[in-house]
Amino acid sequence: MTKKRLRKHNSKKSARRLDILPKQIIEFLNQNAEQAFSARKLIRKLQIKDRKTKRKATEVLEYLSKTGRIKEVGTSLYMSSQSSETITGTVDYVNPGFAYVICEGLEKDVYVRSEDMMHALDGDQVKITIKRARGRGGRPEGYVTGIVSRKREEFVGHVEISPRFAFVVADNKKMHNDIFIPMHNLKGAKHNDKVIAKMVRWPDRDKNPTGTISKVLGKSGENETEIHAIMAEFELPFEFDPEVEEEANSFSDKISEKEYRKRKDFRGITTFTIDPLDAKDFDDALSIRKLENGNTEVGVHIADVSHYVRPGTRLDEEAFTRATSVYLVDRTIPMLPERLSNGLCSLRPEEEKLAFSAVFELNENAQIVSEWFGRTVIYSDRRFTYEEAQERIETLEGDFAKEIVELNELALKLRVKRFAEGSINFETTEVKFRLDENGKPLEVIPKVRKDAHKLVEDFMLLANKRVAEFVFNKKKGKEKDTFVYRVHDYPDPEKLEDFSKFAKRFGYLIKSDESGVSNSLNTLLDDIEGKPEQNLLETIAIRTMAKAKYSTEEMLHFGLAFKHYSHFTSPIRRYPDLMVHRLLQHYLDGGKSADREEYEEYCKHCSERERVAADADRASIKYKQVEYMESLEKRNWEGIVSGVTEWGIFVEITETHCEGMVRMAEMKDDFYEFDEENFRVIGQSTKRMITLGDKVIVKVIKTDINRRTIDLAFVND
Repeated sequence: MTKKRLRKHNSKKSARRLDILPKQIIEFLNQNAEQAFSARKLIRKLQIKDRKTKRKATEVLEYLSKTGRIKEVGTSLYMSSQSSETITGTVDYVNPGFAYVICEGLEKDVYVRSEDMMHALDGDQVKITIKRARGRGGRPEGYVTGIVSRKREEFVGHVEISPRFAFVVADNKKMHNDIFIPMHNLKGAKHNDKVIAKMVRWPDRDKNPTGTISKVLGKSGENETEIHAIMAEFELPFEFDPEVEEEANSFSDKISEKEYRKRKDFRGITTFTIDPLDAKDFDDALSIRKLENGNTEVGVHIADVSHYVRPGTRLDEEAFTRATSVYLVDRTIPMLPERLSNGLCSLRPEEEKLAFSAVFELNENAQIVSEWFGRTVIYSDRRFTYEEAQERIETLEGDFAKEIVELNELALKLRVKRFAEGSINFETTEVKFRLDENGKPLEVIPKVRKDAHKLVEDFMLLANKRVAEFVFNKKKGKEKDTFVYRVHDYPDPEKLEDFSKFAKRFGYLIKSDESGVSNSLNTLLDDIEGKPEQNLLETIAIRTMAKAKYSTEEMLHFGLAFKHYSHFTSPIRRYPDLMVHRLLQHYLDGGKSADREEYEEYCKHCSERERVAADADRASIKYKQVEYMESLEKRNWEGIVSGVTEWGIFVEITETHCEGMVRMAEMKDDFYEFDEENFRVIGQSTKRMITLGDKVIVKVIKTDINRRTIDLAFVND
C-alpha cells in the first residue's frame, strides 16, 4: 500500500471512529452505570490514542451531557443517564465534621458533611449521591444514601462508667462516636478498663450507637493491656490454631538422601548469617569463595520455606491469611509457627539447612559475569551480629574478617552503581526502646545503620532484582510469565510540588520533573545528614512518594530505579516471597505461565496486610513514645514544626523523635489564622508566624495513652 493510499485509509478509519464515538461513549457508560469517569479516563478506557479523536471525544462528551444523553456529575465527570447518580465508595472519616468518600473512577474524593453520613464510619463501603459538582476545595460534594458494608463492628477503647450508664471511647482516632453501653452489657468491665465493644444497633435519631462489651482486655495503661488492645484494634491473631501447630510440628528434622540429590551442595563453602543481636530467625545467609579465574562467587541463600509450606495445606492457608509477620515494640506476631520460623527454616549456625539460592559470579568491579538460581543445601559456619560484622570491617581482624571485608567492598561498588542509576538513598531515622521487665520504656534509642547493615541490604537487593529480571526476560515477546513484582510508582506531581516548596524553606532545591527527581532527592539527603531538620525532611520526602505494593504488572520500582524488582529474600516473614519461590521453581522446571488474575488478587491481599502491619507497628511505637514522654513532662524540649493544620501545630521533638501537637485553642497569646497555602499560622494581632520547619521550644502539658497523643505548649507563650 502506497503512502498516499495509507493516509487515505487512515483518514477513512479515523472518520469512521468519529462517527461511532457517541454510541461507544453511551454504551461504555451504560455498562458501568454506577461509576463516574473523567474525560481523560474515559478516553483511556476507550483506547483513543490519536489527538484529533481525543479532541473530538471531549466535544462529544460535552454535547451528550448538554442533550441529556449522559450526565455530568462534577467538573468533567460523566455518568450514564440510566444511573441515579449513586456511586459506591470507601469512607475516609477525616474529623468529626466531615469525611471524604473515595470512589473508583473519580479523580477527586467526594466531600460529605458529618450530618449527611447516615451513621457511616471510617472504612465503610457506602453508596453516595452527588449533590454539588464543585463543593469545598473544588471537590464534588455528596451525601450517603446507604451503607453497603461495615469495615468493622467491634472497636477497642476504654470504658467510662457513670451511675446509670456507660460509654466506650474508642482508641481509633477516626471513630468519632462513643458507644453507649447499657449497664447490663458491661460484662464485668470496670471504669477505665480497656475493652472490645461491639455495636449492636444504631437508631436513626440517636447520636451514638448502642453496644455491648465483648471482651475485657485489662486496666488501661498496663503494657500487656495496651499491646493486646493494639493487636485487637488491627485484628491481629493472638495464636495459631492447634491444627496449624500440629502440621508444623509434623515435619522431620532430618533431610533425606533423596532431597540432598535434588539440590546443589554448598555445604563446603564458607557461609554465614549477619543479623540483629536479638534476632530469633535467620532467613538469609551469604556464602563467598574465590574462583580460579580471579572472580568472586557470592551466594545469597534464603530459607526454603516452600519445601515445607505447600499449597492447599492448612499451614499455607494460615500463612496466606496473615501474609506477613508483624513487629510490635515488645513482640513479634509471626507468619509461620515457631517450629518453622525459628527452627526448621531458620539458617542457624552449624546446621545443615535447605535453601533457595541466587548465586553470582562477580568480577573485581562487582559486575555480574554469570548467575544461577535454584534449590541448595547449605551449612552456616557462623552467626554474626551486625556489631560483630562491623567490627571486622573497621579493624580487619577476627574470624572471617577477610571474607566480610571483601563482601563489603563488592557491596559498596554495587551501591555506588545503584545510586548513579537513580536509586534514592532514603535513610530514615527509626527508633527502638529499652524496656524494663514490665515493658515500661526507659530509653528511646535511634537505630544506627552502618556498613554491615548496608552490606546485607545490597546483596539482598541484588538477588531481588536479578530474580525479577530473570523471570521477565525468560520468555521473549509481549506475553510474559506471570510473576509477583514489588512495584513503586512515580511520586504524585502535586505532592512533589508541595514538598519542593517545603524543602525550599530550608534552602534546598527539589526538581519536580521525572528525570531530575532522583538526583535532586539524593543531593538533598546528602546535604541534610546530621542537621536538625534531617528526620523531618526525610519523613516528609517518604510521605511524598507513592506507596510500594505487590503486583503482577511488570512495572518499575521508582525508589530503587529498577525496571523490575521482586521480594525473594524473606519467605519466613513475607508471603509474597514464598509465592516468588514457588513461581521461580515452576518456571525453572519449564512450567506454563500461572494465572495472572488469580495472582493479582493474592498481591492485593498481601499489600493490604502489609499496610495493616505497618499501621500496627506505628501504633505500638506511638504508644511507647507517649508513655516515655509522660514520665518527662516537666522538661523543656527542642523541636521542629512538622505539620500545620487549622486545629493545631505538630512538633517533632528532636531528641526523642516523638511527635506531639500544640492545639490552636490552647494558644492564648493571640488568635491565629491558618494559611494553608504557605504551611503556616499567623497571629491576628501580633502577626507572629509559625511555619512548617520552624525550630521551637516546647513542653509536654498532657499525654493520653488511650488515644496515643501528646499535647504540647510553646515555652514563653
